[in-house]
Amino acid sequence: MEPVLLKPKVDYALYPQEVLAELNNNKQSVSIGIPKEDNFRENRTPLTPNSVASLVNYGCKVSIEHNAGAAANFSDKAYIEVGADIVYKKEEVFRMNTILKSAPISSGELDLLQNKQTVIAPILLPSMTKNCIKTLMNKKITALAFEYIKGDYHTFPIMHSMSEIVGNYSVVIASKYLSGEDSRGILFGGIAGQPPAKLVIIGAGTVGEYACRAALALGVNVAVFDDNLYRLTRLQNNIGTKVYTSVLDPINLAKNLLRADVVIGALSPQNGKTPQVVSADMVRGMKSGSVIIDIAIDSGGCFETSVVTTNENPTFVKYDVIHYCVPNIASNIPKTASYALSNILTPIIKNINKYGGVENLIKHDAGIRHGAYIYKGALTKQFIARQFDLKHTDLDLFLSADF
Repeated sequence: MEPVLLKPKVDYALYPQEVLAELNNNKQSVSIGIPKEDNFRENRTPLTPNSVASLVNYGCKVSIEHNAGAAANFSDKAYIEVGADIVYKKEEVFRMNTILKSAPISSGELDLLQNKQTVIAPILLPSMTKNCIKTLMNKKITALAFEYIKGDYHTFPIMHSMSEIVGNYSVVIASKYLSGEDSRGILFGGIAGQPPAKLVIIGAGTVGEYACRAALALGVNVAVFDDNLYRLTRLQNNIGTKVYTSVLDPINLAKNLLRADVVIGALSPQNGKTPQVVSADMVRGMKSGSVIIDIAIDSGGCFETSVVTTNENPTFVKYDVIHYCVPNIASNIPKTASYALSNILTPIIKNINKYGGVENLIKHDAGIRHGAYIYKGALTKQFIARQFDLKHTDLDLFLSADF
């Protein structure tokens, strides 16, 4: 069968019957609103024009705020050509039944939310406020967090995809600042006759693995630390070579930090907060002009000396050590990151359509259910409830009584 051209508002009579059956087999049409991101230094967009074309032909309505994709190099024209509606007022976007964002809901958007809407966006717990959670609850919102949505084999697909990007990009950042005028003036990969730079990675998750891969390709001397022996073993198996690995023994870690040219902090958060495993004294003992990249700054950071920085002023120096602590690093590569987001979110939205609404999908799909932190106004994550001193409702019990 010839492939279907994803173009808007075409004559459906031209389609084969099999395609018509797929396009029209929807219990409820999803309307998607994508606002322009004005906060959290966000340049990504959750849907690319190609994905919008697919969703429009699947029966969804997509409304996008003017220039919402501009930072990722997707023009309004590109979205219009595939069937999206471009609107110039944010209020119009928030009239859709499903709000899709690449950054968390901001305080300025809370009043725009309608009762019983669906919100699919990151939660970024360290920056979340009690007022935001209570507003979502009072408006009976059903909210899915990027960070909590599960895929096959208990993976977190959105976080995994963003982590691949961040892991690779962290080595680019390391190379830039290690060779800069305020640093040690060292080429990260080294050359013949000169020992390579030494990189310490704290965290053997996806970010750590892809940072390790990229650094090894440059010939860098890599040591990886983690508090989980399984993750260290998995990293070695995945990259297919032996690298120096160690559990998070503070004495051994401190010795390696003394010799490090670059340290990448990539520990995963525990209940929304990253443990600080590198003390100020450890940082004080590092070489002058060495570089710290705290990727975990989004969830508090794993260095005691870390302070959030911005893309305009990405670094500061403390104890003669350069600190790079910009949150949401994936947004610095917005086009690649937007494609990665879109590839994951598009099938989810199609399934919302297929099951006749997000509530039905939550009942049928355990991975999506895990992503829900508010369901019809009920807060369903215990650790969020504890953080903000709010009532928690077990989602499984809620669903068993939700007829």
